[in-house]
Amino acid sequence: MTTDQIRINSTDTIDIKTDAIGIDSANTISINAQNLKKIYRRGSEEICAVNEVSLEIKKGEYVSFIGPSGSGKTTLINILGCLDNPSSGMLSIGQKKVFGEGKPLSEKLLTKIRRELFGYIFQKFYLIPTLTVIENVLLPCIFYKKEVADIKINGNNSDVAAMQRGAALLEMLGMENRMDHLPGQLSGGEMQRVAVARALINKPEILLADEPTGNLDSARSQEIGRLLRELNRKEQLTIILVTHNPELAKSADRIVELRDGRVFV
Repeated sequence: MTTDQIRINSTDTIDIKTDAIGIDSANTISINAQNLKKIYRRGSEEICAVNEVSLEIKKGEYVSFIGPSGSGKTTLINILGCLDNPSSGMLSIGQKKVFGEGKPLSEKLLTKIRRELFGYIFQKFYLIPTLTVIENVLLPCIFYKKEVADIKINGNNSDVAAMQRGAALLEMLGMENRMDHLPGQLSGGEMQRVAVARALINKPEILLADEPTGNLDSARSQEIGRLLRELNRKEQLTIILVTHNPELAKSADRIVELRDGRVFV
């Protein structure tokens, strides 16, 4: 197996192996961030979207991030979820340093970390309209072969474990009778449940949910809120949530408020 090495500073390197970047079962910390900063530049103007944020998220913890629009919530969890590099600061996942001062990772290495450790749920469902529910759920397995992977979308040479896990997830989410339906035949809440199953298919250690109820009515929002809470408690899944919904935020173990790119205490 090849190893990609990223030099963090003159004395420290991180090895990104698909079998080496998981969170050790003995480690109680999922994410440790120190002095994270993200600066966007528009000509001569600098916009500091995340400003010297430091925090810890424990393994199995459910944390919600709240704050007004433009407070830096989505930018911050994009960094925590390795969807983007910070401008400066340090981020460790488990005991492994991912970002160090001024040393951005390549998109190739960010992708390797994302697909091994994270599951993502977004406000938009991003379901492929021409694929059935089960095909949408199994789609990540095509691009990444973990222990449940190696499937083909047309059903040929399908890996039994992947199919069984996809079906089990849909059953857990109350969607077992909709597996052969197309997204256009589903309600908004049902489509978000499919997106949740897709996020879980590769057995992530951390689930990031960015405004997962933003396109849902209050009843469906409560449904997704109960689902996230159940996943956290039963599966011991670390969940990082961004929301404008105060009731959904209260379902978390801890609420972190952001204002002007800073954690407000």
